Amino acid sequence: MRSIFALLFILGLFKHAFSEEGYCSAPSGLSTEAKSKPLYWKVDNPTLSPVHLIDLPGFTRSVYKTTHALISPESHVYGPLPDWSDTTGAYLISPEMGSHFLMYLAKLKDNSRSGLPLPGVERFIFVLQGTVTITNATGVSQLLQVDSYAYFPPNFEHSIESDALGTIVVFERRYSPLANHIPEPLVGSTDKHPLLETPGEEVHYNQHGLLLLEGQGIYRLGDSWYPVQAGDVIWMAPFIPQWYAALGKTRTRYLIYKDANRSPL
Repeated sequence: MRSIFALLFILGLFKHAFSEEGYCSAPSGLSTEAKSKPLYWKVDNPTLSPVHLIDLPGFTRSVYKTTHALISPESHVYGPLPDWSDTTGAYLISPEMGSHFLMYLAKLKDNSRSGLPLPGVERFIFVLQGTVTITNATGVSQLLQVDSYAYFPPNFEHSIESDALGTIVVFERRYSPLANHIPEPLVGSTDKHPLLETPGEEVHYNQHGLLLLEGQGIYRLGDSWYPVQAGDVIWMAPFIPQWYAALGKTRTRYLIYKDANRSPL
């Protein structure tokens, strides 16, 4: 897949890009309580906020600056998604803040069905909770469970449906054509990829959209340092200094977007 998308899963300083072979994992060391709950339950259940401030009007860890943003779960605002049925969504990253892509959470209910992206827009989805069914224009369907993903090229007819509760994270952006290449749909799961170790990066030209899936730690963005945890979303502008340290006894894992496979011009 030579899409402009490069979606990665990160564990500590190890990375995997879907455009390459490899995936990283490690023993989780998860507590008994965590194992009894859905894998990504903390995405919608923040625990980092101080208990005595949870009900304080106006309290949030969210931060927006011209070079980066931290969007924490307590500030997610859900509403109807255009052209989606029985689905609510929370837009987390959008061009209004300076990005060239869109990132949002979609909560599907009974008999939910997606709408299509705008013309010329490619889409990537990752399943956080429940199961969803994706169907193409010819009627071929596939079932996606937690940790499964799908990529849809621009103008590719498809639907995303669910007959029960489910949550997905969606990335969309306008496709940038590549000479002599036609993008193709892609479906997969993170457990289908072997381990791959790659060096860490701190300053580079790519934009990022990140969803912390598990764990907690400290994230450096520019001259600021933020405590972060599962459920936090981060937008990073090009060339902003960035660095992450995982803390605690559980593994850290996150999903990150960056533009790739194209010239910055």
